[in-house]
Amino acid sequence: METCYGKSVLQGIAIGKLYVIEKKESSWTKMTIADADGEVVRFQNAREEAIGQLDELYQEALEQVGEENAMIFDVHKMMLDDLDYLEGIENRIRTEMVNSEYAVTVTGEEFAAMFSSMDDEYMKARAADVLDISARLVRVLEGREEPSLHAREPVIILADDLSPSETIAMDKSKILAFVTKHGSANSHTAILARSLNIPSLVNTDVEITRDYHGKEAIVDGVTGSLFIEPDEETLEAKKKEQEEIRGREEKLKLLIGQENITKDGRRINLYANMGNVEDVQKVLESDAGGIGLFRSEFLYLGRDTFPEEEEQFQAYKEVASRMEGKKVIIRTLDIGADKKADYFQLDPEENPALGYRAIRICLTRQEIFRTQLRAIYRASAFGTVSIMFPMIISVKEIREIKEIVEDVKKELTDEGIAFGEVELGIMIETPAAALVSAELAKEVEFFSIGTNDLTQYTLAIDRQNQKLDPFYDSHHPAVLKLIEMTIQNGHKEGAWVGICGELAADDTLTETFIDMGLDELSVSPTYILKLRDRIRNIG
Repeated sequence: METCYGKSVLQGIAIGKLYVIEKKESSWTKMTIADADGEVVRFQNAREEAIGQLDELYQEALEQVGEENAMIFDVHKMMLDDLDYLEGIENRIRTEMVNSEYAVTVTGEEFAAMFSSMDDEYMKARAADVLDISARLVRVLEGREEPSLHAREPVIILADDLSPSETIAMDKSKILAFVTKHGSANSHTAILARSLNIPSLVNTDVEITRDYHGKEAIVDGVTGSLFIEPDEETLEAKKKEQEEIRGREEKLKLLIGQENITKDGRRINLYANMGNVEDVQKVLESDAGGIGLFRSEFLYLGRDTFPEEEEQFQAYKEVASRMEGKKVIIRTLDIGADKKADYFQLDPEENPALGYRAIRICLTRQEIFRTQLRAIYRASAFGTVSIMFPMIISVKEIREIKEIVEDVKKELTDEGIAFGEVELGIMIETPAAALVSAELAKEVEFFSIGTNDLTQYTLAIDRQNQKLDPFYDSHHPAVLKLIEMTIQNGHKEGAWVGICGELAADDTLTETFIDMGLDELSVSPTYILKLRDRIRNIG
């Protein structure tokens, strides 16, 4: 038996045969060409095909893992529209009279080196993206397909690393677990694996060799271990643990319809996060008390024009109606940073994570904002709808928002269009918002703490950068103090407070949050019953 260790992405145990994915190396060579115009056309055709592939991958990801996780493919598509990148390739073809494969590869490496040398960690992370896009273009030019899975039975995938597109393209019914030699627990692929509920290990000390293909193995996501050709004792022990996990999962189903209340009588709301209309069924099946975060960006991404009011209204109405009176909290447009759409015509920024995004776009381009608000208010006539506004840092912003909201309500009233009572809240995502939460709470009815951004901004760490994994601590005392401060300040002014970031699903903090007085947790539907069980065993 050989034992390897990695970083667990998702706890769970998988037992099966290894399926080694070895990526085929490109076979192209640098060539001198005679027709530069013809070669540029060849490159442009490859670019169009690559864009088509990314559109298909976006739709697949949208259905499988939701809008937020699908956005990586929009980022890649955006790079294929980057003029500097495209002109760099075409200029190299024309001036050096070389083939497209060479021009794409060298230009991609130059851009990746440029990104890697930047001080900003977000921009450093784009190096991997530009290399991924360049590799896709070369594959198209060579007529090669992406590495794929051709297994007859469910298997454990073993690879050097997997790109998001490779992960999404695989037949999920044939995957028991992922194990990669490289990668980060915060990488796009790891996030996709968690969304797909597949046990996974990354950064594993295993050699990727064809000799392992077809061998029996065990992935233990609890201890972060990979056992290759396990001995009988280990195999039996892990089978027993696997059955115990399955038993606990079946037992959780008995909690459907039960209350989220601690042994000493403290009650907390459990809501679900969702990224598109199709997710409503998962929310209903999870027995969530409502929707704590409905990401509206899915209506804006993967398209070429702004969504009309009627299209938005129909989407919001469907969700509100199907939830049958349960609360639906819609987050207004959160475009910017790594979520971009070309038709917004946003200027390039040196530090997009701290740039022109979310409410900053809405308040300066009010025609976009008003259209969305009209659609949401119209939908409020068909259910219990609340609105929360992202990236708020000041009272001034909230007051400006409320003025716009009143104008929209007056317009609808004058037009004879019905709407319901809508609760207004904000996201607490920056240390600034947490520190002035006492003043902010006087203006709104609720807070929803976005712990992903709050942690990044508090620690000044890009959680997508695997080099910083040893420094990234989502349980950092500063983060927890800001959360507690926000809860206390919200309650003093009569606002309820929830969490909708990844920490909401961290059951090691559930009791801490309840002791702080938190009112609500909003998580992926798959975590609802697990958290209900945790809550009911506290006190």
